[in-house]
Amino acid sequence: MQAALPLPLADNPTAHTYGGLDRAYAFFNKRLFGDTLPPCLITMQRHKGAYGYFAPQRFGSRDGGTITDEIALNPSHFSERDIRATLSTLAHEMAHLWQQHFGKPSRSGYHNKEWAAKMREIGLHPSSTGEPGGKETGQRVSHYIVDGGGYDLAYAAFEAEGGAVDLLGDRWSEDEKAAKTRAKKAASKTAFECPDCGLKAWAKPDAKLMCGECEIHMECEAVEA
Repeated sequence: MQAALPLPLADNPTAHTYGGLDRAYAFFNKRLFGDTLPPCLITMQRHKGAYGYFAPQRFGSRDGGTITDEIALNPSHFSERDIRATLSTLAHEMAHLWQQHFGKPSRSGYHNKEWAAKMREIGLHPSSTGEPGGKETGQRVSHYIVDGGGYDLAYAAFEAEGGAVDLLGDRWSEDEKAAKTRAKKAASKTAFECPDCGLKAWAKPDAKLMCGECEIHMECEAVEA
């Protein structure tokens, strides 16, 4: 692993990342939810297949005197999405938190009509595909940002005030994706060679190839991609 490079940050990496998310939460709470949402614990979790999630009453003190909700964001996607899109996931989960405290949430993970209405109210249109035309309710529902809507305007104001930060993404996840791509490519790239004349060909590992010149079966050996 390469040695860590100095970070050009005014503060430490923890304060930079979580401080930025905390400021975004407070700003969107005021602009989109009338400053009604209670504090929650914002975490970063590598949750496969999700940009983020909401977990009610997930954390608590040892004496039971403090219980708080969790909003988690997946850092594996920070590098592939811009800050506006990433923070829209924060607002998406804040809509779940709003419903937990002021509405009637359905079973765990289900996005119901009440939640969908709140999303539209804050300028995030619910969609199972993340694009116009998708289902607004269901077990797995994303969203898209409405141009000129509440979130769009709130983010613009947040950015104008210098609140938006370049969140530190998960670099290991990028390496893992690249490794999977290389492995998949290598698995489908197998070299075959005629044992007599040395003629080479490439095909799937289970292919049965014959050399047209020598009229014998070619032998295969996996090669690195």
